[in-house]
Amino acid sequence: MDRKERTKWFLDDRFGMFIHWGLYAIPARGEWVRSVEKISNDDYEKYFEEFNPSHYNPKEWARAAKAAGQKYAVLTTKHHDGFCLFDSKLTDYKATNTPAKRDLIKEYVEAFREEGLKVGFYYSIIDWHHEDYPAFGDRNHPMRDNENFRDKQIDFDQYLEYMHGQVRELLTNYGKIDIMWFDFSYDDMTGEKWKATELIQMIRDIQPDIIIDNRLGGNIKSSDPEIYAGDFYSPEQIVPPEGILDENGEQIPWEACITLNDNWGYHSKDKNYKSSKQVIRTLVECVSKNGNLLLNVGPDARGIIPEESLEILQEVGKWMQRNGESIYGSKAANLPKPEWGRYTQNGNKLYAHVFDRGIGPIYFAGLKGKIKKARLLADGSELKVETPWMAEQYSDIESGAFINLEGARLPDESDTVIELELVED
Repeated sequence: MDRKERTKWFLDDRFGMFIHWGLYAIPARGEWVRSVEKISNDDYEKYFEEFNPSHYNPKEWARAAKAAGQKYAVLTTKHHDGFCLFDSKLTDYKATNTPAKRDLIKEYVEAFREEGLKVGFYYSIIDWHHEDYPAFGDRNHPMRDNENFRDKQIDFDQYLEYMHGQVRELLTNYGKIDIMWFDFSYDDMTGEKWKATELIQMIRDIQPDIIIDNRLGGNIKSSDPEIYAGDFYSPEQIVPPEGILDENGEQIPWEACITLNDNWGYHSKDKNYKSSKQVIRTLVECVSKNGNLLLNVGPDARGIIPEESLEILQEVGKWMQRNGESIYGSKAANLPKPEWGRYTQNGNKLYAHVFDRGIGPIYFAGLKGKIKKARLLADGSELKVETPWMAEQYSDIESGAFINLEGARLPDESDTVIELELVED
């Protein structure tokens, strides 16, 4: 199976949930707290000893994702701090040895599958807990400046054996997995430093249909990318200006991963939440450029997704319930970006996402005589395509179409979607 076949479902589904969760939910200062505050293994150990997410119920997470219109999820099985939410045979540093005493990944997989959602695993190829991972002088390691680690002897091959072994466990013990989301390469820690070719060959042997992100290294934009360059590109906290193309100008599958506030992991003081309107428009922007949106939530130490996040997801879900056809299976339209919003398209259905009401009728450049039918997608109500008398002086009137929306405000201020059924060529 080639990349195009592997990623077909992914490009149809368009919208997923990212979940960052681990020991860092207890200090509640974000997932990089160990690195930022240079916390040693010993000082971090107290969080391991008290980790007991008594309210962890992945069925609730899965229901929230499904209600939001998300079709797949990716959960941190192990973040940079090295703590495993799964019952790995290769380490004692895992959830089953905390007061939680549970394989939290097993429950996640079962819950999300039960809701009909596809299942992904995030796995950090970085590990600040493992004794054979480079510490002193590393750009990110908590002990990067600690003189006690300057002459510490490590066996990096031992670490790679451990890392590859854990990936094997994850892809062997939980049935079919749809996404493997690696994080991340930097400096000379990239590509074959991870024995990436060997790793990918093992993954494909176990899960031939799985799709993999591009963070092991390599150049996914090359006309002849490395085997480990990935199936999709993963821009973070940004939506690319024009989507992602390879050297030949061909579309590369991509997915923007975006936080709901300013942190991936739970941060109790971070209340800088995006609005549901921002999220909806970001999702539309991604799809209008042939991309996906992976929207993050950071559950707290007890396993509860913050109320603010759930409220945003609920609002997005209401919009998706009525307007999802403009997202699922849709892609970029072969039209320039209109001044009032964006286009997405699925076959002969062109979806006009109107963000800005403006004054007067909505103008559709280049579509005169090409619209068979127009409807408000949210309720299916008819909209008339007609040229108003006041537009007769427009210089490009010959090529444009007009649709009048009654009132001074949009029916949906987040995004009013007009479904245009185009005349078949």
